[in-house]
Order: sequence, then C-alpha cells, then structure tokens
Amino acid sequence: MEHTHTHIIKMGLKSKVLIIGGTGYLGKRLVKASLEQGHETYVLQRPEIGVDIEKIQMLLSFKKQGARLVIGSFNDHRSLVEALKQVDVVICAVSGVHIRSHQILLQLKLVEAIKEAGNIKRFLPSEFGTDPARMAEAIEPGRVTFDDKMVVRKAIEDAGIPFTYVSANCFAGYMVGGLCQPGHILPSKESVTLFGDGNQKSIFVDEDDIATYTIKTIDDPRTLNKTLYLRPPENILSQREVVEMWEKLIGKELHKSSLSEQEFLNIMKEQGYAEQVGLTHYYHVFYHGCLANFEIGKDTEEASVLYPDIKYIKVEDYLKRYL
Repeated sequence: MEHTHTHIIKMGLKSKVLIIGGTGYLGKRLVKASLEQGHETYVLQRPEIGVDIEKIQMLLSFKKQGARLVIGSFNDHRSLVEALKQVDVVICAVSGVHIRSHQILLQLKLVEAIKEAGNIKRFLPSEFGTDPARMAEAIEPGRVTFDDKMVVRKAIEDAGIPFTYVSANCFAGYMVGGLCQPGHILPSKESVTLFGDGNQKSIFVDEDDIATYTIKTIDDPRTLNKTLYLRPPENILSQREVVEMWEKLIGKELHKSSLSEQEFLNIMKEQGYAEQVGLTHYYHVFYHGCLANFEIGKDTEEASVLYPDIKYIKVEDYLKRYL
C-alpha cells in the first residue's frame, strides 16, 4: 500500500501542462511525451482548425489517450486566459518555419493572457532550434526567425513570467534524413553536395527525444529562467561525418561535390522569400557552425548532462530507418 500511496503523492507533484500547437510536427510529440511522463495534459483546440480532418482526428486521438482538449484561440483573449487557469505550465509549439507558417509573434497574445491568468509556473515559448540570443549577426532574410523569437523573449522577461528556453538545434528528420541538404529529406545512395569542406560541426536531435527532454525539464528547478541546450554528445557531428556514417551503412561511397559559401549565397538569392529564410539557417549552421562553435555559458544547462537516464537516439541509429 505504501508504494501506491507515494506514487499518488508523486503524481500530484507533476505539473498540469497545456500544449499549444499540439497537432504540429513537434507539438504532437510533446503531447505524447507529456502523457508518457505522467502529466495531466491539456491541448488547445483552436476553432481555426475548421474542417482540417487530419488535425481534428489527431486531437480526438489525444483525447482517447487521456489528454484533455480545451477550446481556445489567439483571437479570443478570454478563452486563452480560461485555458491557462486550468494548468501550471504552458508549452507553445506554433510554427516558426516559413515554408510551413511563421506565427512566432502570435505568442505576444499568449504572454498577455499569461500575465492576466497569473498562475503559470513556467512558460516554454516556441523555440526548439538555434539559440536566437546568439544570432544578432545573422543575415537577411532568415534573421527574422531569431529577431521575432527575441521579441517574444523580451515580452516574457519584461512581464516577469518564469520561463525555460529549449534550444534543440537540428531536427533529425529534416537534417539527418537529407544528409543536411536543403530540399532533401531522404538520403541518396548515389551523391551528396557538401557545404564547403563539410567539416563544420552541427548538432542533431531526434524529434521524439526533443519532446522527451522538453517535458522532463518543466518541473526541474535547475532550468528555471534558463536556456536548456540539447547537445547529445554523440550527435555533435559535421555534415561529412553524417555522410560517412551513411556510406558505412550502405557499404558504398557517395559521389561528393562541394558548394562554396559564395555559390550557396548566389543560389539562395534566386529563391522565393520563404525558401531564402530557410536557406539562411542552413548557411549559418553549415558554413559557420553556429550551433556548436561555442561553450554554453552560465545561466544555461545541457540536457544530456541533466538527464543522463534518457537514452537518446544516435545519428548512426537514426540513419538505419532509411536502409
């Protein structure tokens, strides 16, 4: 009896979580991780979904798995406040990827609602990529992603809202799958184009692991009002190293060509706006090594150090799904 009793007490200590953007690429994984880790999980159901059957059915499947759906909209301040009053922690995973949709600044409405609700113990805004605080020198037009995230951060901090910023680096599905090449999400068995010499280090994280680490940190006092970097040590690799892992798996060498920095910038300028934004990010990651070329500072934490119990998926193993 003793065991179940302490179990119930422990359950009670877990924060109630509201996930916004729960039907999205990362959001659906956050919902799953939150339920798996025993949190009472709420998912914002936005009337704007309309007749998007995929999203509606996903929300219904969340409900079946034990999540609670709560109606709310960014266009309805009261509805957001009411939703927030039911929980302790809010995680926002609205898209900041221009090829999908770019909604980062919508979160300013969420900040207003959090201020009014007054009960939120921690807010994790939509970050999950490059640390925008380090990207003041980023080039146009892709810097808009970082600039907008910094606007949201300033609003959070000015309002005195407790936060954690999760810097998750490269999503494996996009970056490992395509051997780091823009416009590719499956690895070729023939050829690959390297960024310069392909030796700048980057950091790759499985999307399910990003969600697991994120949920793991929401009740952790060590990450309160800090940035949490996801840097799984075995996944700090250059593009060339990722390619070599793939070659080893398929038992053959790919034909390699190289794109100089200037050639890349010239190609980028010919693309549409949304593509240019994405390519800017590739540029900083793979030519300048912006994800891995610094030591993480004070007031920041590293997830694989804090949570050694999480067995993260290594790039090498991630690649096996494409064989």
